[in-house]
Amino acid sequence: MRVVVAGATGLIGSRTVVRLRDHGVEVVPVSRGEGVDVSTGQGLDRALRGAEVIVDVTDAPSRRQQAGTAFFTTATGNLLQAAAAANVEHYVALSVVGSDRIGAGYFQAKAAQEDLVRHTTVPYSVVRATPFHESVEAAAAAGTRPDGVHVPPLLLRPVSADDVAALLAHVAVGLPQFGVVETAGPEEFRLEDMTADVLALLGRPGPVIADARAPFFGAVLEERALLPGPDARLAHHTFTEWLKSR
Repeated sequence: MRVVVAGATGLIGSRTVVRLRDHGVEVVPVSRGEGVDVSTGQGLDRALRGAEVIVDVTDAPSRRQQAGTAFFTTATGNLLQAAAAANVEHYVALSVVGSDRIGAGYFQAKAAQEDLVRHTTVPYSVVRATPFHESVEAAAAAGTRPDGVHVPPLLLRPVSADDVAALLAHVAVGLPQFGVVETAGPEEFRLEDMTADVLALLGRPGPVIADARAPFFGAVLEERALLPGPDARLAHHTFTEWLKSR
């Protein structure tokens, strides 16, 4: 089996490449460093030659809705067009939990990407993940203000990047789902508590303020907006384990 991984050098992509190779498949990494640009389509035809599966873990350079939508519409559109031309048999796209119900920010951009994937002629699977452990640190950075770190009062089941990569690889070597698979971490936390733990680890203890107006990934969210559905596949690695590995 020949599998193309688009976004192969990123947080999830690099791990997915390793997991796929553990499955014994031939992996073709796609990134600008490999001479392939998904935003322009440069090099895609060559990279997809003979490919049976594409795993799309590309990510937008911004969490803002307009910029994210523009990126995914262009990049995913180019990938799907090249996939159809190359007779690819399975397109696996990584998305986020909440993209089907949050009409703002990064979630709306991901919804636009999913819509393209659903309406392609290429058989597909969509893997929606809850926020990664690393998202907590990003939220802390985005919410830093003179009086403390403002984060929304969210309930989360944060998931390990390694576990997401393992699931993507598993889905990629299987049959197309023609639908969505959700994955989430094994534990539920409040974002403000997780943020305090991360700041303490970084040597930056200080007030963490639960602010209902603070955005997360460009959207103002309700407390339970990012919790997965009852059929989500629960991952193994915990947030505590991730903290200890830092």
